[in-house]
Amino acid sequence: MRKSKTYFSTGEIALWSISVTAVIVSFCIYDRTNYMTLCASLVGVTSLILNAKGNPLGQFLMVIFSLLYGIISYTFSYYGEMLTYLGMTMPMAVFALISWLRNPYNGNKAEVKVNSIGKKERIGMWLCSLAVTVLFYFVLKYFHTANMIPSTISVTTSFLAVYLTFRRSPYFALAYAANDIVLIVLWTLASICDVRYVSVIVCFTAFFANDIYGFVSWRKMKSRQQEANC
Repeated sequence: MRKSKTYFSTGEIALWSISVTAVIVSFCIYDRTNYMTLCASLVGVTSLILNAKGNPLGQFLMVIFSLLYGIISYTFSYYGEMLTYLGMTMPMAVFALISWLRNPYNGNKAEVKVNSIGKKERIGMWLCSLAVTVLFYFVLKYFHTANMIPSTISVTTSFLAVYLTFRRSPYFALAYAANDIVLIVLWTLASICDVRYVSVIVCFTAFFANDIYGFVSWRKMKSRQQEANC
């Protein structure tokens, strides 16, 4: 506990605390039965605050969150979300964990070395995301996925997020923030049929706030690392 107080800033502790409180309160109001959703949400917000610090432990928790979220998505026939997180996000989180562990900043295993990607790689990334989106569109259509358009867009944003995470680019957080917006739309549509899913909306709203902070944190971390290496 003493180390956590010095490792996390007051603002980071406040952000995590508010996120956790919002998740628990919304669960108590709208759900109160699906504890897997509560567990997934708490694991998710904790992973994001660690990711904002560039800590590989955040990627380990993301693997657990992806598994839980895939199961939750299956319960509402969001097969796109299930396939995306179990078949893409979770495996890529494992690769990202390995990448982060292999690239510590100055030997500090609690902080990854921030990376930059070139123009050619960015072009390749967008072409790959297009190919993945087209492929998943037909897969989702085959499984009669609910809310096809936002589900397909979610695949695109998820791929960009996991790729940039693997490559240790600060923009992974912005890609996840974009994905959060899509997921808020998806689960808002789901909550019309089942009010319990309002707690999932609150979860991804908290995720959005954490991902925006994560981008700001990584930009500062990149500047600090570059100045230290000059």
